[in-house]
Amino acid sequence: MTDVVLPCLNEAPALPWVLSRMPAGYRPIVADNGSTDGSAQIAADHGAVVVHVPQRGFGAAAHTGLLAATADIVCICDADGSFDPEQLRRVVEPVRLGAADLVLGRRRPTTRRAWPLHARLANALLARRLRRASGVPVHDLGPMRAARRADLLALDLRDRRFGYPLEMVMAAARAGWRIQETDVDYAPRADGTRSKVTGTVRGTARAVHDMAKVLAR
Repeated sequence: MTDVVLPCLNEAPALPWVLSRMPAGYRPIVADNGSTDGSAQIAADHGAVVVHVPQRGFGAAAHTGLLAATADIVCICDADGSFDPEQLRRVVEPVRLGAADLVLGRRRPTTRRAWPLHARLANALLARRLRRASGVPVHDLGPMRAARRADLLALDLRDRRFGYPLEMVMAAARAGWRIQETDVDYAPRADGTRSKVTGTVRGTARAVHDMAKVLAR
């Protein structure tokens, strides 16, 4: 079994599709970060394990989900329907086979709407800074990723905001992990709305600010 942590804040329209696409042998853990639209109940009704995370922040939700996981291999994936859970196997397989310690899904937009220009440029800038700081040849911060649970916990990640994904890669690089990328489809959100992060300049700027603080440490 593989556990899939889905940090969630008001993703009620997307969750039924996301959870219905979960491959056999993959257990969804929805880390609800204070949703007010019934996301937690929808997740439970569709068979997901639900953990409630009162501390706001992507990192807080992702890490609480990681603590709740019990499988050897754990994935972390956005819950907004921009990624197809059927493709989780692409990031898990190298870890399962022992060919990699951390696999990041490199986003390949299915349409122009999927990844606004301002968000794509910000990601490219951060990825370049990450390559320089860590020596790891990554091109995307990888919202879909997989690693072994015990190894992730041993990294002792501390960021509880949007810096969490970048801190994970930085810490993994320092620990000598084998880090790979694999292509995954990146589509517009399932409900047709804009992403809370990449969909707006303000949201992207907030994420960049959190990640820049991690790089500066």
